[in-house]
Formats: sequence, structure tokens, C-alpha cells
Amino acid sequence: MSISSPTTTTSGAAGPASSALRGLGGRRLDRYPERGARYWYLGIVVLVTIVLYYQLYVQFAVSTAIISQYHMTFLYFVYISVAANAVGAFASLVAGLADRWGRANIVVYGLLLVGLLTTFALPNAPGKTSYLLTYCAISLVEGMILVATPALIRDFSPQLGRASAMGYWTMGPIIGSLVVTAVTSRTYGGDTSWQDEIRFAGISGLVLFVIALFGLRELAPALRDQIMVSLRDRALVEARAKGIDTDAALHGQWRQMLRLDVIGSAVAISLYLLLYYAAVGNFVLYFSTAFGYSAQRANALLNWYWGANAISLVLSGLLSDRLRVRKPFMLVGGVGSVGFTLAFALHATQQHTGYYTFAFIVAGIGVTSGIAYSPWMASFTETVERHNPAATATGLAIWGWIVRITVALSAACVPLVVNTVTPLIEHGAEVKAASVRAAPALAITEAHPKLFAELDTYGPGKVPPALLARAQDEVGAEGLRVVQKAAPQLKILREHGADVQQASADNPGAWQTWWWVCLGGQVLFLPFVFVMTGRWRPRDAVRDLKEHEESVARQVADLQHDRQEGSTA
Repeated sequence: MSISSPTTTTSGAAGPASSALRGLGGRRLDRYPERGARYWYLGIVVLVTIVLYYQLYVQFAVSTAIISQYHMTFLYFVYISVAANAVGAFASLVAGLADRWGRANIVVYGLLLVGLLTTFALPNAPGKTSYLLTYCAISLVEGMILVATPALIRDFSPQLGRASAMGYWTMGPIIGSLVVTAVTSRTYGGDTSWQDEIRFAGISGLVLFVIALFGLRELAPALRDQIMVSLRDRALVEARAKGIDTDAALHGQWRQMLRLDVIGSAVAISLYLLLYYAAVGNFVLYFSTAFGYSAQRANALLNWYWGANAISLVLSGLLSDRLRVRKPFMLVGGVGSVGFTLAFALHATQQHTGYYTFAFIVAGIGVTSGIAYSPWMASFTETVERHNPAATATGLAIWGWIVRITVALSAACVPLVVNTVTPLIEHGAEVKAASVRAAPALAITEAHPKLFAELDTYGPGKVPPALLARAQDEVGAEGLRVVQKAAPQLKILREHGADVQQASADNPGAWQTWWWVCLGGQVLFLPFVFVMTGRWRPRDAVRDLKEHEESVARQVADLQHDRQEGSTA
């Protein structure tokens, strides 16, 4: 039966307010919450996820200003993300102790730390090293919250409603990305600096901290350490909780999670999401460098992905709960993702591909990945429960560590595989501008290559009179003045023009190679669907549920009979 929930003796969403001061020190619920209170807690957790990703992703929306402010190279900025994800990975393992510490305090006080760092420390970092260290500190806390929030979602959602609950939770990164786009597109520029944009995100986290401080609760260990299939199990779960030894239930929880269906599934979903990581960090860069899209047009295209994915996550979760199966959704979504990603990779080198063709493809990727992911999250927690429901946070810690390590490795590998990015990012714009401004001078130099090659061997003011006279005869005094005026632009073209030109030619193929890697990750995901817990056919799941409910009814009747005998004894 499953884990899940306590409530205070109140039943409404505002119930926690009556014991707010007491709750600052103790957040445990000794009874499973009524519907209103349960939705209140779940709503807070979803909001936490959205705001947290807003705080993490906002730096990417103002990355060019940050790079300029601290005189970073593009690679340095990339490796800020690599380092932060590596730190967050090991923080996720530490958060496995949430099974002992509790989830709510990790979330609440983690929000406070991230909010303070984002509001005050990050925008005021004196140099690029301090910026890197501060962002890593934020990711350290975020890695712990990443484990605690899905654990809370699991606690407050019985198995028959878990896929839909996980669907809402997994919308956190997507809506967080949309919030970044919405806020920065309306406020960034003019009198608003990149520091202000980061502060806006930090302040939103501090506001949510206050709400969570007074409003968030969690189930007592004895309640959450059980499997709750449906809300009909509530009476049995609460009755059993009185006799559970929570310390004994946690004995050997790490060893119990070292299994193929836990570790293998976590690795599989991390590889499956390689394309999602690329969408977050690289799609704007890809479409701008490979297809010449403006940042605004690339972001508009990306919104097709986010929107389709958000809708699919929720609807797939609801339908999975309705049919009571997970595996068919994971398999259909996985195969669909392979198909759309194959189309995406094949179009990478086709420069004539239209905007709406890409919009259809990325929307298809968003839909199919949503079909797979929210049922996968539900199935993963149910797979962990099968081994030990008291070790939910431990299982999620392993998942969080693997996800973060995969994100860090993928971020580190993209510049190595797509080695065309660095020259295009660091010098592409100035080469393009120099080419336009120096066009008349280029026409002159290209018409007289030997003459200007000879002139270039001498420094300013050191050209021999005879050579200068010959140049004036061949080009004319006006032509020499045009070339001299464009000297700074010509220097840029000499130093970086060839590299940028070569990178532009190789760029689509280099990106295509990475899209093949992402496709391979999706293919590897498919076999691990078969090792996870759960039924394939809805009728088998319905039969299991009927047998479970009959078992629960018998156990509740036995408990009531034992109480009656005890009262008459």
C-alpha cells in the first residue's frame, strides 16, 4: 500500500495556517491529509519546482551580458554549467538522507538559501571565479531539493494518481523556462540590467520561501513508509503506522536500491533526456548558428517544444492513471521520440528546411517525450517502493545523481563534438560585421592580391617609396585610402575570417553528430521499460486493484475486530 500523508486535523487548503508557528519547528503530519490540504501541499511543491528552475535558467537568458561583464570565453561559461551540475549531482546523494531528515525542511530552507544567493550574491559577484563558485553553491542546494520535491509528490499521491501528479511536477523545468522567457522579454533592456533579471528570480524564491515556511508539511515517517495504492487505503495505512519501526525500515536502504531496475532505469531516462538537455542549453545557439535564426525566432520555435511537452506531460499522466498502466506509455513515447528525433537529425544539414517544418518536428518531440516521462516518473517511484517504500528518497537520490552527472557530461561534451561553436560564438558576429564594413576594401585587395600581400609585409609608415608609388599607380590614391580606413576590419578578417568560414561550413554536420548521440540515448531507453514494475494491460491492472482492495478490506476488518476484542477484554 503506499506511502503518503498526514494531515493536520484540519481539512482545507488553508489548514496548515492554524498551526503555523508550531510548524516552523515540526512539519510532520500524523494523519493523511484531506483532499484540500493534500492539493495545497502538492501545489506548493509544484510552485517550488517552477521557481527553482526559473532561478537556475535565468542566467542563460542573459548569458551574453554575463560573458561580456566578466570577460569570459564561451567555453568558460559552458563549464560553469558543467561544474554546477557535478556539484548538484553529489548534493542529490546527500539528499538521500531525506528519508531520515524529512523532505519539507530541505525544501523550505533550501528555498531560503537559493533565494538569498540568487538575490544578493550572484548578481554582485566581483569576478568570474566568484560567479562560478556562487552558481555552484546554488546548484548544491538545488540538487538536494531535486530529490526532496518528487519524494513529497510521491508521499502525497497514491499510486492511482501518481502519474498525473508527477506530470504536474515535471512541468517545473518547462514552466520555469517559459517564466524566464516571459519575464526577460518584457523587462530586460533599457534601465534593467542582467543583475536585475537575476534578482527578480531570487526575490520570487524568497516570496515562495515565506509561503512554504508556514504552509508546507510532510507525512510522518510511519505513514510515508508504506505503499498506498489508492485513497481507500487510508484507514489501513494510518492504523499500521502505529506499529511501524521507522528506523528498522531504513536499515540497508542504499544496498536495497543497488538494483538493475533502479540504477538501470535511472541511467536509461538520463540518456533518453539528452535531447531535452540540448533543448534547454543549446537550441537557440543551434538554430542561430546553423540556420541564421534570430534569438527571438529561435525562442519562438522552442516554445512549440515547451508548450507541446507541458500539455503532453499532464494528459499522459492523467490517462496513465485512468488506465492504471505505465509501460505502454513509456514504450509508445520512447518509440515516437526516436522517430521525431530521427527526422530532426536528418534535417540538420538541410538548409532549406522551413520554420514550420521544424516547429512540427520539435512539437512532436515534445508530445512523445511527455507521453514517456510522467508515466516513467510514476513507475520509477513504484519500482523503488517494490524494494522498500521507506527508501523513496534514497532511490530518488540515486536518480538525481545520475541525472546531474549526465547533464554535466553532456554539457562538457557538446563543445567537443560541436567544435564549431567556439569560433562562431566568439568571433562570428565581428567577422560578419567586418565583412560588411570592409566590403569595398575587400574588393580592392582581392583584385590586387600580390600587391597587398607585399604591402602587408611592412608595418605602418615603413612601406618603401617605390612600392608605395606602384600601389598608387595600380590602385589609385582613393583606393589606398579606402583600404587604409578599413584596416581594423581587414585585420579581423585575416585573424578570424578563415576559422569562422570553416566553422560555418562544418557547423550543421557537427550538430547532426550530436543529434545522433541523442537518438542513441533514446534507443537505449527502450529495453529498460521492460525491467520496471507495473502491468502492460489495463485489465490485468484492474484485476490487481480489485484483489488489493479486497485484501485491504479484510485487513481493516481484522484490525477492527482486534480493537473490539481488546476493548472488551
